[in-house]
Amino acid sequence: MKRIDTYSILLVLLLITSCVRDKERFPVLSGPYPVENLPSEKPEVFGPGIICTGLTERDITISPDGREIFYGLSTGRLVTIMYTRYDGNRWQEPVIAPFAVDNRFSYFEPCFAPDGKSVFFLTTMPVRGKEIKPGWANQNIFVSDRADDGTWGDPYDPPGCINDGALQFYPSVTKDRTVYFCRTDPSTGKHELFRSPLDDGVYREATRLPEPVNTDTTRPYNVYVAPDESFMIACIADIQVGYNPGRANYFLFMRNDDGEWSGPVPFGPEINIRGSNAMSSSLSPDGRYLFFAAQVTEPLKSDDDEQVPLSRIIMSSSVPQNGNSDIYWTDAAVIRKMVEEFSSNANN
Repeated sequence: MKRIDTYSILLVLLLITSCVRDKERFPVLSGPYPVENLPSEKPEVFGPGIICTGLTERDITISPDGREIFYGLSTGRLVTIMYTRYDGNRWQEPVIAPFAVDNRFSYFEPCFAPDGKSVFFLTTMPVRGKEIKPGWANQNIFVSDRADDGTWGDPYDPPGCINDGALQFYPSVTKDRTVYFCRTDPSTGKHELFRSPLDDGVYREATRLPEPVNTDTTRPYNVYVAPDESFMIACIADIQVGYNPGRANYFLFMRNDDGEWSGPVPFGPEINIRGSNAMSSSLSPDGRYLFFAAQVTEPLKSDDDEQVPLSRIIMSSSVPQNGNSDIYWTDAAVIRKMVEEFSSNANN
């Protein structure tokens, strides 16, 4: 009996020590972002070892005051939304978002409303009157609202028509709370971009965006729309780009004063990284930084004749650029340059 008690005490002490070490392992970060360095002119991994950990991370959205961040994380067994906030002294270690704690469902693709009062996201939760289905058979856009005390409320199906289609995903919210989102027809697998305006607290029937955004041969998906609807960034797999062939790439659509959209203009090779597929993008609230997801595989460093130990292989899978999706960020001046070049070419 004494042996069991001693063993139990040692086990508890070991767990306590482990928890303390885990807390100490998360660095003290008090800058404007939970990172150790701001990016240079070239895209860099966002918060390596802090936000980007070697798991699949993407879909970042930041509150208007810059104090809260949600982002998507996938581990294979878990697809969820992570949450970190600045408490006035330091950034807190990311935890699962309070509205994503029901592990019967998956959650992904968060997007702050520009007023910071709501977060829209993809979930496998069923809408009212529908049943729970396995996997991704349910794909709906739900919302969590911020309470007066700053906490986040339970997820809910927004009133109106956003979830009237078959499969909805990747919401992007404008200043007037219009929601752009993608919708997939399960019979054909074709996805297209839709737009649903908010009218007296209810989302009206969604309209399909016309050409040149949606065409018979071009299928944009995971589209980020600027809060003022002046441009949008889309992932497109149907258009070939020479510096990243055979992959989905990031394209910019620009909107003129008449409300018409331009055709898709590809980003350059620094954003459309060779061998990587476009998956998600967003901007910081101040418009200064562009965030995007990319998959880069850095080779395992070793001598040609070295027998690489398992421990190093395991370690290499627990850092960014191991082939999984990482979040990158860079100066958003790249978008301004593309808009200027497009406008100049259009006027010539």
